[in-house]
Amino acid sequence: MSPHEIRVIGDPVLRTVAADVTDVDGALVGLVESMFGTMYDAAGIGLAAPQVGVQRRFFVYDHGDDMGVVLNPRIVESDGEWAFEEGCLSVPGLSWEIVRPKTIHLVGLDLEGNEVSIEADELASRLFQHELDHLDGVLLVDHLDEDQARDAKRALRDLALAREPLSPSPGPSPSGGGGLRLP
Repeated sequence: MSPHEIRVIGDPVLRTVAADVTDVDGALVGLVESMFGTMYDAAGIGLAAPQVGVQRRFFVYDHGDDMGVVLNPRIVESDGEWAFEEGCLSVPGLSWEIVRPKTIHLVGLDLEGNEVSIEADELASRLFQHELDHLDGVLLVDHLDEDQARDAKRALRDLALAREPLSPSPGPSPSGGGGLRLP
C-alpha cells in the first residue's frame, strides 16, 4: 500500500496555490521519502506535494538518469514548443497531447538549502513544468484546447460515474494517481 493517497481531480487541494517551503526539518525529509514511495507505487515520474494533500511548494521526481526533490521551484527561462501525450496521476487513466515549451531552466533549492539549477529538455522539461503547475493549482486539463476540453469533460464524467459505488459503502472513497505519468 502506498504511503499516501494521491488526490484526484475534483479535490480542492489540487486547485490551491501552495505556500513556499520556509523550513526543512525531519518531518519534511520524511514526507519527501514517503512521496517517492507513493510515486513509484503509482508508476509516476513526478509527484508534487499538493497531490498528497500538502500545500507546500516542492515536488519529487525520478525520470531514469536523474532523480531528486526541488523546493520552491521557478522557471526562469523557456524556449521552443514540444507536443507530447501527457497524463497525470491526479487525472487517472486519461491523457492528451499538450504543447509546452521544449526547454526550460528551472531553479530552486534542495533539502540541504543548496541552490538547484537544471537545464531541461523535452521529457524532463515537461516533467518539471507539469509538477510546477500542480504547485500553482493548475491541472493538465487547463492546457486543453476547446475540442480536447469538451472530450475531457465527457471522459471525466464517465470516469466519475464508473467510480461511484453501486451501493453505499462505509469505506474510503476510490482514488487514482497524481504527478506526471506516461500514457
